[in-house]
Amino acid sequence: MRSVTLNNGVRMPILGFGVYQIPPEQTERAVTDALAAGYRLLDTAAAYGNEEAVGRAVRNSGVPRGELFVTTKLWIQDAPAQDNARRAFETSLTRLGLDHVDLYLMHQPFGDVYGQWRAMEDAGREGLAKAIGVANFHPDRLLDLILNNEVVPAVNQIETHPFFQRTADQALMREHGVQHQSWGGFAEGKNNLFTHPVLSEIGAAHDKSAAQVALRWLIQRDIVTIPKSVDPGRMAQNIDVFDFELGEDQMAAIAALDTGASVFFDHRDPGAVARLGRHRLEG
Repeated sequence: MRSVTLNNGVRMPILGFGVYQIPPEQTERAVTDALAAGYRLLDTAAAYGNEEAVGRAVRNSGVPRGELFVTTKLWIQDAPAQDNARRAFETSLTRLGLDHVDLYLMHQPFGDVYGQWRAMEDAGREGLAKAIGVANFHPDRLLDLILNNEVVPAVNQIETHPFFQRTADQALMREHGVQHQSWGGFAEGKNNLFTHPVLSEIGAAHDKSAAQVALRWLIQRDIVTIPKSVDPGRMAQNIDVFDFELGEDQMAAIAALDTGASVFFDHRDPGAVARLGRHRLEG
């Protein structure tokens, strides 16, 4: 497993296991299978509703805590945001049953992001979060946060896949020492990713699937990725991407697939802002 070094020296696996949209009753089994397959980066969030199941799987796995990299995320908090963000963080730790997380991300770029970030900075200083970062921040919002706060986000987790490649975003992140992480690396199968002729042809040349090609493409761009599956066979296939390398012409062929637009929704769209910005988690 390759890893990347974050801007505070913390090492993070470049490929991990995401649990978005896995129901809580299936999550413990899925994470247990993922750990058995060799995954050591686990990505959850308060908004996913499955932190407790992730924590149970971690505690029952027998894998030493020091070998694991656990990420969870802060949902938007009402005022006073700093106080409420601290309480939300402590709730996530309790649900996970852990004394620290390896990465704590601000899930959305909405609400009082500065108050929320101050609480996250405190968690980082106290060692309760080994690194802190953000998710779904476009370059303008990310740069504004960097310029007006003490701690530079270690990670920005954004939609990134062959159809939305985020090259300009990545360039800005590299300039400021922020690690690019992908969510939706398979675009949830949109645009026929799993059977796409370009990805499939490249895969055939390496005896790999289109999905494995998509993951390898992300890894070769030094982007952390967190594929999700509840099938142990798929889990094993998704982690089996370190024994081949895409050539320059193959990387260029994938680069040509970029549409420059989300296949889900734009976090700058007023409708999306209203929908996400008003949503609050129970408890």
